Amino acid sequence: MSTYLTNRMAPQIHTPPMRDEDVDVRTLLGTLGDYKRLLLFGTALFFVASVLYVMLATPEYEANAVLQIERRTPTVPGLTIDSATQAPVANDSPATTEIQLLTSRHVLGEALQTLDLDIQTKPARFPLIGDFVARNYRPERPGAVASPWFGLSRYGWGGEQLKIARLDVPDDLVGMPLQLVAGERGRYTLFDGEGVALVNGTVGRAATGRGVTALLESLHANPGMRFEIKRLNTLAIIDQLKQDISAVEQGRDSGMITLRYANADPLLAKQVLEQISRTYVSQNVARNSAEAGKRLEFVNEQLPKVRDELAKAQAELNVFQTRTQTMDVALQNRALLDQTIALDNSIQQLRIQQADIGARFTTEHPTYRALLQQIGGFQREKGALQGRITQLPDTQQGLFRLTRDVEVTNRTYANLLDQAQQLDIARASAVGYARVVDPAEVNVSSPSSPQRLPVVAGGTLLGALLMVSFVLFRQLLRRGVEDPADIELLGLPVYASIPFSEKGRAISLRTGRNRRGRQRLLALNAPTDLAMEALRSLRTSLHFARFKTKNNVLMIAAPSPGVGKTFVCANLAVTIAQAGQRVLLIDADMRRGTLHHAVGTRSENGLSELISGQIPLETAVRRVAGAENLSFISRGEVPPNPSELLMHPNFADLVEQVAPEYDIVIIDTPPVLAVTDATVIGHHAGTCLMVVRFGLNQQREIALAKQRLEQNGVEVKGAIFNGVHKRSAGRYAYSYYEYLPAKDGPDAR
Repeated sequence: MSTYLTNRMAPQIHTPPMRDEDVDVRTLLGTLGDYKRLLLFGTALFFVASVLYVMLATPEYEANAVLQIERRTPTVPGLTIDSATQAPVANDSPATTEIQLLTSRHVLGEALQTLDLDIQTKPARFPLIGDFVARNYRPERPGAVASPWFGLSRYGWGGEQLKIARLDVPDDLVGMPLQLVAGERGRYTLFDGEGVALVNGTVGRAATGRGVTALLESLHANPGMRFEIKRLNTLAIIDQLKQDISAVEQGRDSGMITLRYANADPLLAKQVLEQISRTYVSQNVARNSAEAGKRLEFVNEQLPKVRDELAKAQAELNVFQTRTQTMDVALQNRALLDQTIALDNSIQQLRIQQADIGARFTTEHPTYRALLQQIGGFQREKGALQGRITQLPDTQQGLFRLTRDVEVTNRTYANLLDQAQQLDIARASAVGYARVVDPAEVNVSSPSSPQRLPVVAGGTLLGALLMVSFVLFRQLLRRGVEDPADIELLGLPVYASIPFSEKGRAISLRTGRNRRGRQRLLALNAPTDLAMEALRSLRTSLHFARFKTKNNVLMIAAPSPGVGKTFVCANLAVTIAQAGQRVLLIDADMRRGTLHHAVGTRSENGLSELISGQIPLETAVRRVAGAENLSFISRGEVPPNPSELLMHPNFADLVEQVAPEYDIVIIDTPPVLAVTDATVIGHHAGTCLMVVRFGLNQQREIALAKQRLEQNGVEVKGAIFNGVHKRSAGRYAYSYYEYLPAKDGPDAR
């Protein structure tokens, strides 16, 4: 054993490379298993919060309606372009445009005015539970109001109703919260946000004051009950409705539009969609009627002009026939005349359509350009016939021309009369291409939100994910060593791994820090604890390693505070003393030493007074009650110069004086990285061990402390791994099993 320790205790100034963190599934699962209580507790909190949210949140009810938009091509009676020559139109679904019309300000604005949505009223509720209590109130009779809970009449507890018929406020109060306080026998008072009374009125009567006019239609509330009232900006409420109302086409190019709107008031949600559907359909019919009326106006404007042209053409024909003594076009030319009349009539009709379409479209529109192409085709046919007409005698040509003008104008006039009659009928009996398939309805038995099962399941899952992330992130930030192999990579053999002791922690908390005479020694209060078994193993290792050291002085150091160095020193000293060896325990941390609390004595008359020559050695050395062979020197009063005192020759003389009188001298030192005291003490110690805290000290921190000691000529023999927690991943090498004597009877099977 001594040969093994001698080989492993060779000084190393250069720090070996540190081990990289190995992250695998087993390690992650082990980490989660270590914090399973925290994970379960956090997940349970999220589960409870989700359940409370589902119970207390105000439910919203969704109303839905279905509209059908028929695909159609707008036409004017009698003026339809031939489908063979009409330009193709993009095959877009009519619902794409109609959805925008459904949520336009024109449609929503009418619904807003009809339902008075620009006046918002909200009863004051008790925080958290007020809405829940009010929703579950069941009135004994219509119009009944719940009695105030706990005498809090300013809050509504169920059954409160307020309907405002009119509310006019100045511009500076638009969107500002106002407060209405109910009074006795239908009276009320309206206050502004600063508590200034604006209006004192009675239900059913208009009241005016400070530029505010209010007319309440009904008020059911306990006296003193308060309502929050807002007169909203029209554009703001329309924009909000646009966001809240969903209009979606069911399937591509189906023309079926589904409207959805959710609100805490199911009746209001239904009324909003009903009003929007009704307004949209009526406006759709009105648009078609207006289109027919506009075209009828155009046709009526053309009729007098064509009638005058017809009278003029007939007069010219009569004059020509009288002058030339000709009665009619020759029979052999009649077919040519009919063809010419048909072409002229078609061209004339297309010219009228051109005037109508030109008023609605640009000249680059496909419909307009297709119309021009059709007119050009008829004109080319007419030009071919014109060549045959020029071969006729002059008299026949004149009669031919005048007869053609009369008949073409007459047909045009007749067509316009027919169109006027059809458009008048279309205007009077206009039918829109949008209709309501399913009227607005709402399922009051099943609120749309919150959905209980998804919210609870989602909240619980979210809580579990957040807690897992928190544990893993916390573990990532905690770079403290958790494996003895990480310490040994630094050239420090691990002499012992001391498990974390719940009993030791309980003893420390129970006795209190500043109460004298109460020991906090785990070795005396719980000798069978697993931590004590680890200290006994350390005692054995030190017993054999001590033969190769220059003296019997053992210095216990640590990289930083809070690693349990004092716990290790005190209980190790008791353990060695219980083995029959004479032990002297010295608290050399004259700054913040607490060994006197552990052994149950005072700090005065200790090391600082001994080194400074104020007291003799016999006064400073004290016996520890309950532990034979154990003596103790406290830190003494806190001096202004601890490092200088330790460098004084008196300290070296003290060590040389007490070393022969005891089998082992254990010195508790301040943290290495905090002060230089440990490097001074280390020159007088034959053995130096460093206490490392599980999960607290980092590899770099340990390496720096070791390097600082060795640079000052202090060799660190090894490390004591303290406060080791049992990990599911099983990442530390040393384990201790509780082995207690049987209470009675033979050994258990």
